[in-house]
Amino acid sequence: MSSCTVAISNSPVFSPSSSSSSLCSPRSSSPRLFRLHKASGLIKSLAGGDSSSAAVLKRKRPPRLDIPVVIVAEKEASEAVEEGVVEVEGDGFSVCCKRGRRDEMQDRYSAVLGLQGDSNQAFFGIFDGHGGAKAAEFASENLDKNILDELKRRENDDEFELAVKDGYLTTDSEFLKRDLRGGTCCVTAMIMGGNLVVSNAGDCRAVSSRGGVAQALTTDHRPSREDERSRIETLGGFVECRNGVWRVLGSLAVSRGIGDQYLKQWVTAEPETKVLRLEAEHEFLLLASDGLWDKVDNQEAIDIARPFCINVDKPRPLSACRKLVDLSVSRGSTDDTSVMLIQLRRFANS
Repeated sequence: MSSCTVAISNSPVFSPSSSSSSLCSPRSSSPRLFRLHKASGLIKSLAGGDSSSAAVLKRKRPPRLDIPVVIVAEKEASEAVEEGVVEVEGDGFSVCCKRGRRDEMQDRYSAVLGLQGDSNQAFFGIFDGHGGAKAAEFASENLDKNILDELKRRENDDEFELAVKDGYLTTDSEFLKRDLRGGTCCVTAMIMGGNLVVSNAGDCRAVSSRGGVAQALTTDHRPSREDERSRIETLGGFVECRNGVWRVLGSLAVSRGIGDQYLKQWVTAEPETKVLRLEAEHEFLLLASDGLWDKVDNQEAIDIARPFCINVDKPRPLSACRKLVDLSVSRGSTDDTSVMLIQLRRFANS
């Protein structure tokens, strides 16, 4: 088995501001975390410490939560990392990661080939960190192992959805035990037994090209989603619009992810998973952070990437990734942007 993960540095997570907007859009490039002023007695009133706090929840909205800013310094960095760009071309996959306006990249990726000794089986992921890179780094190094461990525990090899769910939750639990700040959105793709298993928690997205037609395989987890908002409010939290973006407790712009211990009661790590059988018309799969999807829509991304890798004598998938990243930047993205292209036909069972 061969594996590769990348440790690269910073992303535009914090941009404190006292202003707010009455116009809210789920497709905004505003910072994912919004720093709020500290409120006394917050943990007790929100987590339900006593009967009086429960009464408070019934009468009025809970006070806002202060998310500490954490600066993570990477001691070891390659030359490519220092320049803010990481590009890798592997067997059946290519990835391009570009740092945003901050000094530290918080995105990570993972690519694990030859699962269970089978060259047609693999695991891929894009991890978009916020509040520091530690959660993204931890998930990129451990999520695939935890999912495989869950598969081994099950009698049926096709229980993919449950195995992925428990793998995500285990990774989240293990990270929280380290008492580290920050969190990460995740999108993963596992190719096993001729199946494509795609999962996400947060606003990283997976889009496949099926005969040239874009097929979204994930749905972004944002507080603006009616079902996510309802889930959060049922748990005693609230969703608030700040600077044009709906946020959990007025702070976090995603409603699911690994980490985020101060919001864990409302920000679950449970993923949504889709399993489909790989067929001849499945050409390639794009996994990318919201740095891309906030500026480029699904079909446009497929239309741009496809000429580089389909019906050409010499495919150039890395060039496709690079072009998508550069397009996002040219349209004003200041976020970290990571794009991975997986050539699905490379992993088709012979």
